[in-house]
Amino acid sequence: MSETCVIFDLDGTLVDSEILCNQAFVDLLPELGETAEQLVHRYRGIKLDLTLADLEKRLGRRLPATFETTYRERVAELFSERLQPVPGAAAMLKSLGRPKCIASSGPPQKIAHSLKVSGLASHFGLNIYSSYVVGIWKPDPGLFLHAARDMGHAPENCIVVEDSDVGVQAAHAAGMAVLRYDPHVTAMPDDRATVFSDMSQLKELIERLEAERAD
Repeated sequence: MSETCVIFDLDGTLVDSEILCNQAFVDLLPELGETAEQLVHRYRGIKLDLTLADLEKRLGRRLPATFETTYRERVAELFSERLQPVPGAAAMLKSLGRPKCIASSGPPQKIAHSLKVSGLASHFGLNIYSSYVVGIWKPDPGLFLHAARDMGHAPENCIVVEDSDVGVQAAHAAGMAVLRYDPHVTAMPDDRATVFSDMSQLKELIERLEAERAD
């Protein structure tokens, strides 16, 4: 049996960043009148330019040309102050014992900052893939397929760990098994992904998928 490559999403999967990314919108656009938690539910996994277009529609006005830069600066500040790995992520990565990489929709500098602040950078080295470099965004499967190819693994020998609907769609379209991290068990049932709520469960789930593949 070929070795399994585990492809991780980053935001909301390995680092608890979704709430901070959306807190930046709350800080910069208080007229929205919504909490960061409400915005996470609406925008989880969505490409930033689509999110900004939706915000403009809801606000009934154009955002300043400098808004994206201001937003990213605020996110970076919040990450430096408060970003943490999701519970159990560091121990899981240390014990995983399989080739692994990051495939994130975020820009490279944001990925690097997240991994550094959270203390997870050493687990991935240069095995980091960004939509901004590849030019492909989830739910298109291209980012995952690019990561698998560069890592030297066939799609059927890859397992994707995701937290968003668009990420699950992308992995499924790539022909990869999907494990969906959902710590609060809020996602609707989806036969495309196995849902888990604790990072301590991940290695066993991967072993189970490997055993099924070997049968």
